[in-house]
Amino acid sequence: MFEPGAAFAESLDRADPLRRFRDQFAMPVPHRAAESTYLDGDSLGLQPRAARDMVIAELDRWADNGARGHFETDRPWVPYHQLLAEPMGRLTGALPTEVVTMNGLTVNLHLLMVSFYRPTTSRYKILIEDHAFPSDHYAVDSQIRAHGLDPAHALVTVEPRPGEETLRTEDLIDAIDRHGSELALVLLPGIQYYTGQVLPMAELAAAARAVGAPIGLDLAHAVGNIELSLHDWDIDFAVWCTYKYLNAGPGATGGAFVHERHHGDSDLPRYHGWWGHDRATRFEMDTLFRPIPTAEAWLVSNSPILAMAPLLGSLTVFEEAGGIGPLRTKSEVMIQYMDYLLDTRLEGRVESITPRALDQRGCQHSLRINDPSVSGQQVYEELAAADVQCGWRYPNVVRVAPVPLYNSFADIHRFVSILEQILDQRA
Repeated sequence: MFEPGAAFAESLDRADPLRRFRDQFAMPVPHRAAESTYLDGDSLGLQPRAARDMVIAELDRWADNGARGHFETDRPWVPYHQLLAEPMGRLTGALPTEVVTMNGLTVNLHLLMVSFYRPTTSRYKILIEDHAFPSDHYAVDSQIRAHGLDPAHALVTVEPRPGEETLRTEDLIDAIDRHGSELALVLLPGIQYYTGQVLPMAELAAAARAVGAPIGLDLAHAVGNIELSLHDWDIDFAVWCTYKYLNAGPGATGGAFVHERHHGDSDLPRYHGWWGHDRATRFEMDTLFRPIPTAEAWLVSNSPILAMAPLLGSLTVFEEAGGIGPLRTKSEVMIQYMDYLLDTRLEGRVESITPRALDQRGCQHSLRINDPSVSGQQVYEELAAADVQCGWRYPNVVRVAPVPLYNSFADIHRFVSILEQILDQRA
């Protein structure tokens, strides 16, 4: 199916129906080499050219209108976050009323845990993965302590089996079943940040429901990367950032999902703010909170327009590309092409700890350098010296993420060629 030469990568690029979208992104300029290759979209997506246009447009509205910009322009600021609901819903497999763009990921996680972590004397435990992203672990630990509980007793973790890197579905489900009567919340990633493993979210949601526990997902590495069906999977809540695969810029506004079956639950605790109050009566300045009957009820503050504008620009590109379906189709070919090159040119020297099966992985390849005389960090630094931007995670993993919106097959070929040269020089 594939061939190892650069000419074959170029032929794949010529046949790529999405190749024109690369020109809609600003590519980093080379700093040390003749050209640069960006494969770090799992950390920070590249800037869509539309993002700059959107931010400048809002600056102009501010300059021209002042406070009138909240209501009296063609894209007023008060309902600005609503512009993001439909495209964000399509990317997450949710109803527009189930998603809201607000805050940052960990802030949203805390706000939603207020609603969905409600410990009792018998149900007080939270189940997470042992290698959860540190911020998630911190948030869970602090929520447990805020309820006067001890994480040593209230926190359940699931880890890979000895000698394995990824989590087994049966182990996750077994842990949910064993602790079921004590579980107050299951909180897991859609894609594990270190290995790139896609977890079986629908199966895990069903297991959590079977024991009467709500389930929340951290989708930081999943949104804009793989196809999701949050509504149909019956997920209770989810949170995500937008600066990775959604290309909204450093520190961009995050997103949240709350299943519609919770929207009318008056017994659900929630931190209230003015922006979650009924739109029709918000400006009557009443002090009796009446929640918007959607995920917007979890809004606390008004939208940061200049931070949301790049996301709106990026989502227009996703829409123009046809959504996540065509992007995932290209991504799967890119995944298989990189696997082929690694197998053909670097077999035994580089080991992928990312699952091989396509349904268990997204864009990310987590590569461990097998040569004991070479550290992953050294390889990462030499890649950077060749103007290949990727990621490194302690202790010995280089993370590479070819993104279908703007990466090419030639990018993949260049990366593998440079990686091979680095390892040859150290042999």
